[in-house]
Amino acid sequence: MSTLTEHTERIDTRLGELHARVYGDGRLTILWSSMFVDGHTWDRILPRLNEGGAIRRRFVLIDPPGLGLSAPLRRRSTIAEAADAARDALVALGATEPVDWLGNAFGGHVGLDLATDPHTLRSLVAVSSPTEPIAPGLRRKIGILKPVLRLAGPVGPVRHAIVDAMLTEESASTPATRQVVLDSLRRPTKASMSLALRSFIIDRTDVTDSLADIRVPSLFVASDDRGDWSPADAQRAASRAPGAQAVTIPAARTLVPLEQPERLAAVILEFWAGLPE
Repeated sequence: MSTLTEHTERIDTRLGELHARVYGDGRLTILWSSMFVDGHTWDRILPRLNEGGAIRRRFVLIDPPGLGLSAPLRRRSTIAEAADAARDALVALGATEPVDWLGNAFGGHVGLDLATDPHTLRSLVAVSSPTEPIAPGLRRKIGILKPVLRLAGPVGPVRHAIVDAMLTEESASTPATRQVVLDSLRRPTKASMSLALRSFIIDRTDVTDSLADIRVPSLFVASDDRGDWSPADAQRAASRAPGAQAVTIPAARTLVPLEQPERLAAVILEFWAGLPE
């Protein structure tokens, strides 16, 4: 990121202070990461987005509530409240016009809420963000792991399950890629991560019927190796949302920005290029 200057900010919201890294100057562009991890999962794609874009941008990489270096969660919350916290953050960042939103998984879920208001978002890119609740089998699996996470943190079988959910086998076997996930897991407290798991995954609601309320150009990105958000799922979601389109990135699971930064950057830049100024 040698072409971008960086500074960090602590942004006050209703869900506590959010840690953000800010790069560049120009059109405000928010990057909100997946559950379990933090803004470092965007590090590989950020230079490509900056160098390939036609306009200058101010990129803000936000650690979600309770994760990364953001303040710990103290109580259960919801994705809707996380979206309200995102609105708080936009005010604190001095947003004077609608912003471009890049959300991975949890970040995409927050973006789906925000995208119903064209005064808040100019566009939405939702990466690997299922619009339906988690399947009963996965819910039971997570329910078994949650007490271990709360008491011992992301160790042993919990860490293995998280890495398996986030990365393909090939990516997980690449030390540098795997390390980004493991480092992210070490930053939040055990209690905070447990609350975030409950609030933003286990309690995730079905937003399929709300897709028709989206009012901004949207890009739904699927990978080819995530069972609960397939290319067909993304296409169905896009068909319900006005002005939405869907694409598939191969050789990735959940953390597409980390696993396939060049391919994802290319489709995002093409999407941005087609937006009205």
